[in-house]
Amino acid sequence: MTHTPARTTATGIRRLTATLYSYAFLNDFILLYPVYALLFSDAGLPLWQISSLFALWSLTGVLLEVPFGALADAVSRRLALWLGPLLTATGFTLWVLIPSYGAFAAGFVLWGAGGALSSGALEALVYDELERLGAAGRYAHVMGHARAAGLVAVVAAMALAGPVLTLGGYSAVGAASVLACLLAAAAATRLPEQPPPAARSGSWATTLRAGLAEARADRSVRTALLLVPAVGAVWGALDEYTPLLVQGTGVAEHTVPYLLLMIWATTTTGSLLAGACSRLSQNGLAVLLAGAALALAAGAALRTPAGLLLVALAFAGFQLATVLADARLQDRIDDQRRATLTSLASLGTDVTTVVVYAAYTAVTSATSHHAAFAWAALPYLVTALLITGGRRTPTK
Repeated sequence: MTHTPARTTATGIRRLTATLYSYAFLNDFILLYPVYALLFSDAGLPLWQISSLFALWSLTGVLLEVPFGALADAVSRRLALWLGPLLTATGFTLWVLIPSYGAFAAGFVLWGAGGALSSGALEALVYDELERLGAAGRYAHVMGHARAAGLVAVVAAMALAGPVLTLGGYSAVGAASVLACLLAAAAATRLPEQPPPAARSGSWATTLRAGLAEARADRSVRTALLLVPAVGAVWGALDEYTPLLVQGTGVAEHTVPYLLLMIWATTTTGSLLAGACSRLSQNGLAVLLAGAALALAAGAALRTPAGLLLVALAFAGFQLATVLADARLQDRIDDQRRATLTSLASLGTDVTTVVVYAAYTAVTSATSHHAAFAWAALPYLVTALLITGGRRTPTK
């Protein structure tokens, strides 16, 4: 690697992070997030049709995740990052202009495709740009802050969705969401990018085959790939059920949003700690997961508002571990296939999340939301044991 002057490095990092944080915020500042289920219901869709839309959304991501990651490696990661929000904006426009099952389905396909384009491409672009600047060691810090920006955007969207819906209806909420997507696409065009190595050395199909071959052949890569869904899938699925968990503590309805805000504000701190914890050892990561798992189980078992603070601390630990797992993966994979393999890890997370949804439904049908949250700690305890029992894999 060639030496990069300190001033050039500092300027490059500032440009990258300012654009990245803007992109991360705008990409998640979607006012439709908290109300799109209401939009579908008000349009007359029965529950089975709404459920089928969610399934279509998930299926689109599963089918396109890895192929689009390989496309980003072979063509341009920045192109993928600005095209993704444009597809999502098109889908949201259909929802508002033609509120019908067909338009909702088309919108979810476009949204799923947009997400698949961004998945893997963002991590690959950021890591490679930091590596070019001689600052790859700052990846966890930078991505932790980017994840925090996205969480702040989600909370802001939740806070604003109600007032905007009251003032302007679904048209205003949809217009604000489309505008956020368009601004995210504009921000993505400002991201710095050197031509991906694969763009100079092979086709899309070659890149895809090479990425899958690397995952099969390299044990350290394979281990890092498996760690990403093991850390991120369960708590990511639980996120969907936190309002029900909060409601089950017996608080008044108007208090639920404030307790959710507390949970997500605490979760954001997990992202912000990623830089300081980037050199955490394997045993340290295992302790982090085990501690967060015990906090989750204890907090859910208390069935009180005070217990939600433990759940929030658990989510912060899982968020931190998710960023660290991604950083470990980026340290081990080849530059030419970075987006492909990161997308493969995301695919593992998506598939595992669907399994968690099914397991959660089965548990709650026999017990309660609190019991399901408590049982969800078990996979993290198992993962912690596997991490401490496995051999140390070399870093890149």
